[in-house]
Amino acid sequence: MKISVKVRRQASRTSVPTYQTYEVQADPHSNTVLDILHKIQWEQDGSLVFRRNCRNVICGSCGMRINGRSGLACQKLVSEFFGEEFLEQTSGGTHPARNREPEFVPELVVEPMQNLPVIKDLVVDMTKFWQNLSKVDPFVSTASRQISKTEFLQTPAERDKLQAAANCILCGSCYSECNAAAVNDRFVGPHALAKAYRVMADNRDDRTTERIAQYNQSNFVWDCTRCYNCNEVCPVEVQPLDRISQIKQAILADANLPESTPQLHRHTMVELVKQDGWIDESKFGIKVVGNNFKDLKGIASLIPVGFRMILKGKMPYPWQFKPSEGIKEIKSLMTAVLDRRSK
Repeated sequence: MKISVKVRRQASRTSVPTYQTYEVQADPHSNTVLDILHKIQWEQDGSLVFRRNCRNVICGSCGMRINGRSGLACQKLVSEFFGEEFLEQTSGGTHPARNREPEFVPELVVEPMQNLPVIKDLVVDMTKFWQNLSKVDPFVSTASRQISKTEFLQTPAERDKLQAAANCILCGSCYSECNAAAVNDRFVGPHALAKAYRVMADNRDDRTTERIAQYNQSNFVWDCTRCYNCNEVCPVEVQPLDRISQIKQAILADANLPESTPQLHRHTMVELVKQDGWIDESKFGIKVVGNNFKDLKGIASLIPVGFRMILKGKMPYPWQFKPSEGIKEIKSLMTAVLDRRSK
């Protein structure tokens, strides 16, 4: 059947991008997006540029945006991007609505990944991606890396702790969809933090304490906006946000670390919810931004905000706050969760 493929073209880093549309004969149930790009390149336009290598969801080379979401072109079947009505019409069988050209020509929109500069067409410059990965030092650092007469064995349970993060193929899909990377070019990205957890969880590594302190700084885990985009697009189920959350839990559990503002934010939130069932905003700003009146600059920064809230009638006055009616159940639930995490 015939499909329309709209490809974003860009001749160089500095040129203005344009879109070019191709019509391609395809079997949406067996052809991948990479197959379609090959058809265009081999049969219609040899100037189209994109990366690909293994074609088996191993190398991660063919990362790109397809109909507004990043993924691997070799993994995505064309049929994944069209509606149920279209699939019904083209799925085969004896039904009269099947095995015929649909009444409309479905369209694929293929674009380069986001948050990285374009070199040409669908090829992006991955330099910053690799530089950010190097910032977490994603290698096991231990004397066991030296040549030894014996192996350094891991139990299945020890390996399971890092298996999900170890599956990362560094395709860049998560980084392309990362909201934090879009607004903060110093944020290392979900790919780097997934690899950071992979090393941190490895019992062979001898720098865990140092790593936890590093990841507690700016531009690491606390800069994540928790939008879940990275989990949604990961082609190999690394679930980067889950790995970031595990690093955060390790930071929060380390009593030797000085309490940063993000840690204070988390601890205060838990404290207030456990106390009243939800957050008393009149206390929250004082405790977090003002650090319980210890940070005078923080307190001063709240004055303009408080004044604007008064003018808008949105000031959360302490005498207006009422604890949740379900406070007993909330306290019981939170105690159970916190006790389970501490084990």
